[in-house]
Amino acid sequence: MPRKSPLVIGHRGAPGYRPEHSRSSYELALAMGVDAVEPDVVATKDGVLIVRHENEISGTTDVAEHREFADRKTTKRVDGEALTGWFTEDFTWDELTTLRSRERLPKVRVSSASFDGSQAILRLTDVLDIVRAGSVEHGREIGVVLEVKHATYFASIGLDLAPLIERDLRAAGWAEGELPLIVESFESTILGQLRARGIAASYVYLIEASGRAYDLVVAQGTQAPTYAATVTPQGLDALVGRVDGISVDKRMLLAAGNSIVPDAHARGLTVFTWTCRPENAFLSAEFRGHGGKSAYGDYEAEWGVIARTGVDGVFVDHPDLGVGFFRG
Repeated sequence: MPRKSPLVIGHRGAPGYRPEHSRSSYELALAMGVDAVEPDVVATKDGVLIVRHENEISGTTDVAEHREFADRKTTKRVDGEALTGWFTEDFTWDELTTLRSRERLPKVRVSSASFDGSQAILRLTDVLDIVRAGSVEHGREIGVVLEVKHATYFASIGLDLAPLIERDLRAAGWAEGELPLIVESFESTILGQLRARGIAASYVYLIEASGRAYDLVVAQGTQAPTYAATVTPQGLDALVGRVDGISVDKRMLLAAGNSIVPDAHARGLTVFTWTCRPENAFLSAEFRGHGGKSAYGDYEAEWGVIARTGVDGVFVDHPDLGVGFFRG
């Protein structure tokens, strides 16, 4: 049965207030009452799983200021796109411990940027331990929504993420259903691999508003289904039995006349959406207000449209606002 109010998931912690994926970001999200937090997982050269939004880390760390790593700057093709910067797979974990986190959107989130340089990068196991401890501290069961990033790309360079994820989940006591775990990815292949390894979790397929999944493009080329086709009734039929739910770009739910949520629910699939943010920079045009990109617009109106779809979970950057609105 769908929940009466959606799960409120701290997207990379509480990045509206602290640099994303930092310890204080996660701890603040837990204190603000989230049902779960969402770490993004990428790998180091020596097979350590760390939490970063991307494997290219110039925007979320101070790596560019480390002269000893200047020669690591390079250009790569990740999921078919050329990117220039510093990549996690070119560093050992010990090297990455010397870096410090910084705000990815400093012009929009000036307050968060004031914490730049104060916090180290976390491993997946660190986040799992933070959430376990937070569940005890706050007296409620808190989950983890683990997003697997660029699995096909990492496999192509000899870093198969599935066994690394299994290793860390089992070591931290999160693989047997002890605590609520959701695994999500824009690539369905890695979800199937982790399910086959016996990881007790709900598996959620992330859906972009446009384009195709990279793992399917590699396997099928131009025959790969689009993300848009995946949320049609026929596309959802093909997901039944393979995943437990989908997580769609909020623009898909805001589009007039969409029936994604009822269509998915009719097939026993849950629906999450991302990302609910209050700043004008991220709101649909009709909900933006005065004051520039960093000012809050009429986010409650936009979130109200999303809530009325009957969605099962929402990713938020400001957990206090998300809890206050979606549980109200």
